[in-house]
Amino acid sequence: SAACAAEIKATVVYPATEKHLQKYLRQEVHLVRETWEDYKNITLPFIQSQSFSIQWVYNILEKKAEADRIIHENPDPCNGFVLVPDFKWNQNQLEDLYLIALIHRRDVKSLRDLTAEHLPLLRNVLQEGKEAIAKRFGVPGSQLRIYLHYQPSYYHLHVHFTALGYDAPGSSAERAHLLEDVIDNLLLDAEYYQKRALTFALRADEPLLKKFREAGRV
Repeated sequence: SAACAAEIKATVVYPATEKHLQKYLRQEVHLVRETWEDYKNITLPFIQSQSFSIQWVYNILEKKAEADRIIHENPDPCNGFVLVPDFKWNQNQLEDLYLIALIHRRDVKSLRDLTAEHLPLLRNVLQEGKEAIAKRFGVPGSQLRIYLHYQPSYYHLHVHFTALGYDAPGSSAERAHLLEDVIDNLLLDAEYYQKRALTFALRADEPLLKKFREAGRV
């Protein structure tokens, strides 16, 4: 009888830091409701105290790495970005389509930094990202989930583009913020994300959760 070859999908992370190892281990999680004061007093000082390396992002933006994988680029230093396939997607099928838009600006860490000033940038990512994916992969914008993470896994603003039918990691309500909603919120209030509370989940062993506990906020 003919042997059936089973397809196994594996993610290899090398070199793997402790942060990477913890990311893939199942463990207890807790929801944190972060006010703007919490962000200024707890989260931002924590981010600044850590040495989260994002050199790999700069390498992509500067074409020192993955230049052949770029799907689309808007080179404008202020309102431009690079669109690349996420490493979790092998590009062999559209069911789990997953791309990332990395902005060229280096002064925007996360959703918390966004103001109305960034609307032209966000609109470029939304419109040009959809057009590039439709052109290259034939997937229309109406079948894409386009969102930002908060908290992000690295502190350089990036936008996720995934197939709508794909239950992508981090697409849950407490972490994913639809880009179109972000744009609308900034149109309503230029400093929307410097005023509202944001909810996110933290694993039991994450140092940031310890900081929130020490502050009596969890």
